[in-house]
Amino acid sequence: MSVSLSKGQTVSLAKKDGGSLTHVRMGLGWDAVKKKGLFGGSKSQSIDLDASAVLYDAAKNVVDQVWFRQLKSKDGAVQHSGDNLTGAGEGDDESITVFLDRLPAQVQTIVFIVNSFTGQNFSQIENAFCRLVDETTRTEIAKYELTGSGTHTAQVMAKVSREGAGWSMTAIGNIANGRTFKDLLPAIQPSL
Repeated sequence: MSVSLSKGQTVSLAKKDGGSLTHVRMGLGWDAVKKKGLFGGSKSQSIDLDASAVLYDAAKNVVDQVWFRQLKSKDGAVQHSGDNLTGAGEGDDESITVFLDRLPAQVQTIVFIVNSFTGQNFSQIENAFCRLVDETTRTEIAKYELTGSGTHTAQVMAKVSREGAGWSMTAIGNIANGRTFKDLLPAIQPSL
């Protein structure tokens, strides 16, 4: 059963049987707002949103990152599906798969962000969401609607953090501006 998260809400990633998840996928989906045409019709546009994951240690230092220019973490435990330049289609437009059981102990937090590489702002985007899926069962665990259209070009979506021997997910939803994860590092810090 999936949980619909609100900004700031945290959900444990422990399984119902007491075990912990080992293989999860963060999916990002979006659609471009249709523009009104000259004669009353509508015209679709392409919006290039990018999903990224930034991996942090306990001292809040960046350990690694996964984004459209680096599709795998150095250890291979985090993998990006590739760059979707339009948002066209159903379901997840981009996804980042995390093998939690293969992450080095040094990695304490993974922050997922979304940004518009081409600089289009969120007022041009609709139906945007991020969701966490248990990849071993293909079950959606949690979903967070990326609400709050505005002139921002990025959003710090969510984080997955170590909790003892397990993990938890927190919906963040903080707006920011930037074209890549590097631009957003200062915006991520308060959420760690």
